[in-house]
Amino acid sequence: MTQHIFLLLAGLALFLLGMLKLSEQMQRVFSSRIREYIRFSVKKPLFGLIMGLFTTILFQSSSATTLLTMGLVSAGLVSFYHSLGIILGADIGTTLTIQLVVWKVTDISPLFLLGGIILYFVGKGRLKVIGEALLYFGTIFYGLSLVGEAATPLRNSPLFTRYFLSTQNPLTGVFIGLVFTAIVQASAIPISMLVMLSLQGLISIDNAIPIVIGANIGTATTALIGSIASDLNGRRTAIAHLIFKCSGALVSMVFLVPFIGVLKAASQNTAQQIALGHFLFNFITVAIFIFMLVPFSNAIRRILPGEEAILPLWPEYLDTKRLGDPDRALACVRNELNRQIALAQKMLGEALDLFVKYRDNKLQNIMYMELVMDNLQAEITKYLWGISCATLSQQLTKQLFAFSSFAYDIERMGDRSVNLAELAEQKFKRKAHFTPAANVELRDIGMLVLENLADAVALIEKKDVARIRVVIERERRIDVKIKKAIENHLDRFYKKLCVAEAGPIYVDVLVNLERISDHCRLIARLTNELEEDGS
Repeated sequence: MTQHIFLLLAGLALFLLGMLKLSEQMQRVFSSRIREYIRFSVKKPLFGLIMGLFTTILFQSSSATTLLTMGLVSAGLVSFYHSLGIILGADIGTTLTIQLVVWKVTDISPLFLLGGIILYFVGKGRLKVIGEALLYFGTIFYGLSLVGEAATPLRNSPLFTRYFLSTQNPLTGVFIGLVFTAIVQASAIPISMLVMLSLQGLISIDNAIPIVIGANIGTATTALIGSIASDLNGRRTAIAHLIFKCSGALVSMVFLVPFIGVLKAASQNTAQQIALGHFLFNFITVAIFIFMLVPFSNAIRRILPGEEAILPLWPEYLDTKRLGDPDRALACVRNELNRQIALAQKMLGEALDLFVKYRDNKLQNIMYMELVMDNLQAEITKYLWGISCATLSQQLTKQLFAFSSFAYDIERMGDRSVNLAELAEQKFKRKAHFTPAANVELRDIGMLVLENLADAVALIEKKDVARIRVVIERERRIDVKIKKAIENHLDRFYKKLCVAEAGPIYVDVLVNLERISDHCRLIARLTNELEEDGS
């Protein structure tokens, strides 16, 4: 019995490891395409549902999709209303994993493991990535096969078979499913285990369905835990997810007898009945809410009141109808540059705040804002190319090239802010505390860089010769202060006054701040040249 218990635990560990690693890899692979997914999802709730469904199939985890959606909402890239469709789709997408277990993919899991290992070590580039994905996919189902093997001796246990084959109190099953899922943070694990037990003839559908219902409620705990460190909109999304699950559970429990009757009529196979029950639970939830998302989202906003700051991913001012008029088209670009540099200003401010008080969700928000930054730069560059196809005066040509440079400089400032956020993460995780003197230097230099960036924002909005001189002069002061700060740091380092791990981080922070200030100076100088030309 001890051997089988360890086999069960090993199977669960492999299942969880495979799911987590596959989810992480799929998020890395598809992170470059996330902009297109977002653009698709925010058009209509139905499109969001489709995005949530396919994203969950890729990630093999509805919890991963829900947490990703909460991050997008917290960063302002997706509105709370549009996030609801994605979450509903994620709940349906997770049912595919259970169906694969019913189809006994576990029996061929060694083939996935073998194929994944071969491609990983022999293949290059895309083939290597595919091999790694197959390896994790095989790990998920091989872990489940071990769970099934560990359950085999239970056939000979009269106590176990009597309990799980005879009808029990449904509320007990709901509680078991809820608690187990809350612990392992994945509803696929307990439901897949139910399928494996049913394949061994060890559980009835009457006892399995309440556990399935409880597991679906339990999966909401992942989002609730994630919402602790989230902002208002992230908390709204987590509460909405919980309400979805609880509403589906309430309906399913009220109509439990006819619900199970439908499953028995649909199939004689208990494993297939469990998979179908999991699907119908989530389908019922979608059917209840998909056509009433507007009043539902309004109700959640009343429960958790507050302003919702949305950060549009796509350009708001680049009107293609004005491309025929270069003057008006360049005015559109200037407006979009104002949005882009205001975003860079926000990213820098939040990155510097991380050195005072580190929070994972703030780092995540900066990463998501970087998606917007990259997208705006690409869209502005493409729009400027469209303007360049027209006949331009020398003055407008200089303005066009200056705006192109602005877009690049602002995007690079965003990159530097991401670097600062990642350095703050390293500082926090390595417990690399700065000395009081270093914190004072960093605060002073950071404030000067923020002032330069604020002036650069004003310069893109309206040219001001006096402000240009201030930016250039302040940049010189920043260079002097950074040089002095590095000298002071070296002195502290040699005197063993600071933690060794903090040294490289501190210097990197100063270098990134210097580069951001350099970009502000470049914007000021280009603006000055345009001013001299009278444009």
